[in-house]
Amino acid sequence: MIGLIQRVSSASVTVDGEVTGAIDAGLLVLLGVEKGDTRYQADRLLERLLRYRVFPDAQGRMNLGLADSGGGLLLVSQFTLAADTRRGLRPGFSTAAPPAEAEALYDYMLAQAREQHSPVAAGRFGADMQVSLTNDGPVTFWLQVSPQTTG
Repeated sequence: MIGLIQRVSSASVTVDGEVTGAIDAGLLVLLGVEKGDTRYQADRLLERLLRYRVFPDAQGRMNLGLADSGGGLLLVSQFTLAADTRRGLRPGFSTAAPPAEAEALYDYMLAQAREQHSPVAAGRFGADMQVSLTNDGPVTFWLQVSPQTTG
């Protein structure tokens, strides 16, 4: 499971002209689900998202996680993160989870995030979305929890 995280001063996602989710300062997370991902990977990635230290402390150092900062979380599904781009001029998607499995894990992760943090906003799985953001820093990280990771 892949999370491309961006520290933002604001972000929103729009579907068919309607804003489905918006946050002020916090994290925009583009989420890619790979074959073999399970609830374990979703739980582990969410734990990292909430605790990953990308927000400044009083000295300006990145020592605070999202849970510490009180910022928002905007979760957006993005299957293209699971693309195989190692060869050729066209991405392959054989490494991405099938849509039904990916949606189930996305929904699970979103529900868990809403239980553990507030505010949480989201895009719409499988929709054509327009994502707007103001990247703060810029600060962007790629977090990955592989299916082989256990315990």
